[in-house]
Amino acid sequence: MDASDLVTLELIKRVKYQYLRCLDQKRWRELGDILTPDCVAAYSGGKYSYVGRDAILDFLRQTMGREAVLSSHRCTQPEIDITGPETASAVWALNDVVIDLDYEITIRGAAFYTDDYVLQDGRWLIARTAYKRTYEELQSRKDVRRLRLTASWWGTDGRSDLEVAPRDRAPERAPTERAPGWDPTANL
Repeated sequence: MDASDLVTLELIKRVKYQYLRCLDQKRWRELGDILTPDCVAAYSGGKYSYVGRDAILDFLRQTMGREAVLSSHRCTQPEIDITGPETASAVWALNDVVIDLDYEITIRGAAFYTDDYVLQDGRWLIARTAYKRTYEELQSRKDVRRLRLTASWWGTDGRSDLEVAPRDRAPERAPTERAPGWDPTANL
Protein backbone atom coordinates (compact mmCIF):
# COMPACT_ATOMS: atom_id res chain seq x y z
CA MET A 1 0.00 0.00 0.00
CA ASP A 2 1.32 3.41 -0.93
CA ALA A 3 0.25 7.02 -0.32
CA SER A 4 -2.10 7.05 -3.32
CA ASP A 5 -3.93 4.02 -1.88
CA LEU A 6 -4.42 5.91 1.38
CA VAL A 7 -5.92 8.83 -0.54
CA THR A 8 -8.25 6.39 -2.34
CA LEU A 9 -9.38 4.92 0.99
CA GLU A 10 -10.22 8.41 2.29
CA LEU A 11 -12.11 9.32 -0.89
CA ILE A 12 -14.20 6.15 -0.59
CA LYS A 13 -14.94 6.92 3.08
CA ARG A 14 -16.15 10.37 2.05
CA VAL A 15 -18.53 8.86 -0.50
CA LYS A 16 -20.08 6.55 2.11
CA TYR A 17 -20.36 9.35 4.67
CA GLN A 18 -21.96 11.59 2.02
CA TYR A 19 -24.46 8.80 1.25
CA LEU A 20 -25.47 8.63 4.92
CA ARG A 21 -25.68 12.40 5.36
CA CYS A 22 -27.78 12.81 2.22
CA LEU A 23 -30.10 10.02 3.38
CA ASP A 24 -30.63 11.65 6.79
CA GLN A 25 -31.05 15.14 5.31
CA LYS A 26 -33.24 13.95 2.41
CA ARG A 27 -30.87 15.43 -0.16
CA TRP A 28 -31.99 13.15 -2.98
CA ARG A 29 -30.31 14.93 -5.91
CA GLU A 30 -26.95 14.95 -4.13
CA LEU A 31 -27.42 11.30 -3.15
CA GLY A 32 -28.12 10.43 -6.78
CA ASP A 33 -24.86 12.11 -7.80
CA ILE A 34 -22.83 9.47 -5.94
CA LEU A 35 -24.67 6.42 -7.29
CA THR A 36 -23.88 4.91 -10.68
CA PRO A 37 -26.84 4.92 -13.08
CA ASP A 38 -26.97 1.10 -12.87
CA CYS A 39 -26.37 0.94 -9.11
CA VAL A 40 -27.87 -2.03 -7.25
CA ALA A 41 -29.23 -1.82 -3.69
CA ALA A 42 -30.27 -4.69 -1.43
CA TYR A 43 -31.50 -3.42 1.93
CA SER A 44 -32.47 -5.55 4.94
CA GLY A 45 -30.81 -8.74 3.72
CA GLY A 46 -32.23 -8.26 0.22
CA LYS A 47 -35.86 -7.90 1.31
CA TYR A 48 -35.89 -4.50 -0.42
CA SER A 49 -33.85 -4.79 -3.64
CA TYR A 50 -33.63 -2.27 -6.47
CA VAL A 51 -31.70 -1.98 -9.72
CA GLY A 52 -30.84 1.45 -11.04
CA ARG A 53 -30.25 4.82 -9.41
CA ASP A 54 -33.80 6.03 -10.14
CA ALA A 55 -35.43 2.97 -8.55
CA ILE A 56 -33.24 3.29 -5.46
CA LEU A 57 -33.99 7.00 -5.07
CA ASP A 58 -37.73 6.39 -5.56
CA PHE A 59 -37.68 3.79 -2.77
CA LEU A 60 -35.75 6.08 -0.42
CA ARG A 61 -38.01 9.06 -1.16
CA GLN A 62 -41.12 6.95 -0.50
CA THR A 63 -39.86 5.43 2.74
CA MET A 64 -37.70 8.22 4.18
CA GLY A 65 -38.92 11.35 2.40
CA ARG A 66 -41.61 12.58 4.78
CA GLU A 67 -40.57 15.31 7.23
CA ALA A 68 -42.09 13.15 9.98
CA VAL A 69 -39.38 10.53 9.36
CA LEU A 70 -36.23 11.50 11.24
CA SER A 71 -33.15 9.34 10.92
CA SER A 72 -29.58 8.95 12.01
CA HIS A 73 -27.34 6.54 10.11
CA ARG A 74 -23.74 6.04 11.24
CA CYS A 75 -21.19 3.75 9.63
CA THR A 76 -17.90 2.89 11.28
CA GLN A 77 -15.13 0.29 11.09
CA PRO A 78 -14.55 0.53 7.34
CA GLU A 79 -12.80 -2.48 5.83
CA ILE A 80 -11.99 -1.17 2.37
CA ASP A 81 -10.20 -3.23 -0.27
CA ILE A 82 -8.91 -1.70 -3.47
CA THR A 83 -9.73 -4.46 -5.94
CA GLY A 84 -8.43 -2.81 -9.11
CA PRO A 85 -7.29 0.55 -10.51
CA GLU A 86 -10.92 1.72 -10.71
CA THR A 87 -12.75 -0.63 -8.30
CA ALA A 88 -13.03 -1.17 -4.57
CA SER A 89 -15.22 -3.00 -2.09
CA ALA A 90 -15.95 -2.34 1.57
CA VAL A 91 -17.67 -3.65 4.66
CA TRP A 92 -19.09 -1.09 7.10
CA ALA A 93 -20.71 -1.46 10.53
CA LEU A 94 -24.03 0.43 10.61
CA ASN A 95 -25.96 1.76 13.60
CA ASP A 96 -29.20 3.53 12.80
CA VAL A 97 -32.22 5.07 14.44
CA VAL A 98 -35.38 6.00 12.54
CA ILE A 99 -38.19 7.92 14.21
CA ASP A 100 -41.56 8.08 12.46
CA LEU A 101 -43.68 10.73 14.13
CA ASP A 102 -46.78 9.88 12.09
CA TYR A 103 -46.77 6.25 13.24
CA GLU A 104 -45.30 7.13 16.67
CA ILE A 105 -42.52 4.54 16.45
CA THR A 106 -38.76 4.37 16.81
CA ILE A 107 -36.74 1.75 14.95
CA ARG A 108 -33.21 1.02 16.13
CA GLY A 109 -30.80 -1.41 14.65
CA ALA A 110 -27.38 -2.48 13.54
CA ALA A 111 -26.20 -4.07 10.34
CA PHE A 112 -23.23 -4.63 8.13
CA TYR A 113 -23.10 -2.92 4.74
CA THR A 114 -21.19 -4.48 1.84
CA ASP A 115 -20.54 -2.00 -0.95
CA ASP A 116 -18.81 -1.92 -4.31
CA TYR A 117 -17.30 1.29 -5.68
CA VAL A 118 -16.11 2.36 -9.12
CA LEU A 119 -13.96 5.26 -10.24
CA GLN A 120 -15.72 7.16 -13.05
CA ASP A 121 -14.56 10.48 -14.48
CA GLY A 122 -12.17 10.92 -11.56
CA ARG A 123 -14.85 10.36 -8.87
CA TRP A 124 -15.57 7.34 -6.71
CA LEU A 125 -19.22 6.27 -6.93
CA ILE A 126 -21.30 3.57 -5.29
CA ALA A 127 -22.06 0.75 -7.76
CA ARG A 128 -23.66 -1.62 -5.25
CA THR A 129 -24.81 -1.20 -1.66
CA ALA A 130 -26.40 -3.79 0.58
CA TYR A 131 -26.89 -4.43 4.26
CA LYS A 132 -27.92 -7.37 6.39
CA ARG A 133 -29.24 -6.72 9.89
CA THR A 134 -27.46 -7.84 13.02
CA TYR A 135 -30.61 -6.79 14.87
CA GLU A 136 -33.55 -4.45 14.53
CA GLU A 137 -36.05 -3.41 17.19
CA LEU A 138 -39.27 -1.44 17.07
CA GLN A 139 -40.60 0.63 19.94
CA SER A 140 -43.86 2.50 20.26
CA ARG A 141 -43.23 6.11 21.20
CA LYS A 142 -46.71 6.17 22.78
CA ASP A 143 -45.53 3.77 25.48
CA VAL A 144 -42.56 5.84 26.62
CA ARG A 145 -43.63 8.05 29.49
CA ARG A 146 -42.71 11.71 29.07
CA LEU A 147 -40.97 11.20 25.72
CA ARG A 148 -41.00 14.36 23.66
CA LEU A 149 -39.10 15.38 20.55
CA THR A 150 -37.37 18.70 21.30
CA ALA A 151 -35.67 19.35 17.95
CA SER A 152 -35.75 18.27 14.33
CA TRP A 153 -33.98 19.36 11.17
CA TRP A 154 -37.30 20.34 9.59
CA GLY A 155 -39.74 21.10 12.40
CA THR A 156 -37.47 23.36 14.46
CA ASP A 157 -34.73 24.07 11.92
CA GLY A 158 -32.45 21.92 14.03
CA ARG A 159 -32.83 24.11 17.13
CA SER A 160 -33.72 22.56 20.48
CA ASP A 161 -36.69 24.02 22.31
CA LEU A 162 -35.23 23.10 25.71
CA GLU A 163 -34.59 26.11 27.91
CA VAL A 164 -31.38 25.95 29.90
CA ALA A 165 -30.08 28.59 32.33
CA PRO A 166 -26.51 29.47 31.30
CA ARG A 167 -23.94 28.71 34.01
CA ASP A 168 -22.44 32.20 33.88
CA ARG A 169 -25.82 33.74 34.80
CA ALA A 170 -26.86 31.24 37.48
CA PRO A 171 -26.99 32.73 41.00
CA GLU A 172 -24.63 31.47 43.70
CA ARG A 173 -25.74 28.21 45.25
CA ALA A 174 -24.45 25.33 47.28
CA PRO A 175 -22.45 22.79 45.20
CA THR A 176 -25.16 20.14 45.61
CA GLU A 177 -28.02 22.38 44.47
CA ARG A 178 -29.20 22.38 40.87
CA ALA A 179 -28.93 25.57 38.89
CA PRO A 180 -32.21 27.49 38.94
CA GLY A 181 -34.08 27.01 35.71
CA TRP A 182 -32.35 23.75 34.87
CA ASP A 183 -34.97 21.05 34.93
CA PRO A 184 -34.68 18.72 31.93
CA THR A 185 -38.20 17.44 32.62
CA ALA A 186 -39.85 20.85 33.02
CA ASN A 187 -41.18 20.94 29.46
CA LEU A 188 -42.53 17.38 29.47
